[in-house]
Amino acid sequence: MVVITNKHVVNEAQNITVTFSNGDGYPATVIGSDAYSDLAVLSVDAPLEEFQPLSITSSSTLQVGDPVVAIGSPFGLGGTMTTGIVSQLGRTIQDSVAGNFPIANIIQTSAAINPGNSGGPLLNYKGEVIGITTAIIQNSNGLGFAIPSNTILRELKSLITTGSYDQHPWIGISGTDMTYAIAQSLGVNVTYGWLITQITDGGAAAQAGLLGGNEQVQVNDAWVMIGGDIIVAVDGIRIINGDTFMSYLEEHTMPHQTISVTIVRNHQILDIPVVLKQRPSAS
Repeated sequence: MVVITNKHVVNEAQNITVTFSNGDGYPATVIGSDAYSDLAVLSVDAPLEEFQPLSITSSSTLQVGDPVVAIGSPFGLGGTMTTGIVSQLGRTIQDSVAGNFPIANIIQTSAAINPGNSGGPLLNYKGEVIGITTAIIQNSNGLGFAIPSNTILRELKSLITTGSYDQHPWIGISGTDMTYAIAQSLGVNVTYGWLITQITDGGAAAQAGLLGGNEQVQVNDAWVMIGGDIIVAVDGIRIINGDTFMSYLEEHTMPHQTISVTIVRNHQILDIPVVLKQRPSAS
């Protein structure tokens, strides 16, 4: 038996304990973690009869509007249950535990989540785990986020057997979401996609010949780096924005896999093969 939680919950923690709903507490040890998905797996020195395992089901079938339940200990109030819906899928969030890399393919939910909910299960109405609550936007109302169960299922064996997970793909680019205003500024008729602003030296995108921005212009009240390629599809799947792009890579690709990136460059549509690399290890 293992306990799955968030890495940021136990990061740099000492004397970790797990307390069951009946009040019994036991010492625990981190046996595996992954900063890029904010997951950690604990081994608990407790008898088997203490564990009441939950079933983990695929998050692939989730749809916006599906009802969900979050269970956790917000502000130390143990055993708290809240309800809501799946507000959106395929979000990308920044978390200090992952450094400069985004955590992609995240579930957004309206279920009330507060400090102390992190690491608790997000359930469907069958009581099956569809995610692990992990983050909120400070001072927001009904903006919570959860790591999807597909990420858990994909990584769990490696976290338990090797203590880590190193199969996150890396393309080595930064970008900004396309808008109508940016399209007008560029003189293009594509208002969706992800505009590449920067290419990382030695990354997969650089080796494939993708181009980053070379000029800053002001669009409305913001400065935008233009001149780079606009990603509009990957493997034939329409890319609406950066969230869509990063979430597709996380859910459907692996390091060393070749993907076909469709771009707009100089008013031409091009398909560029890109061999993904392995994301550098988290510090």
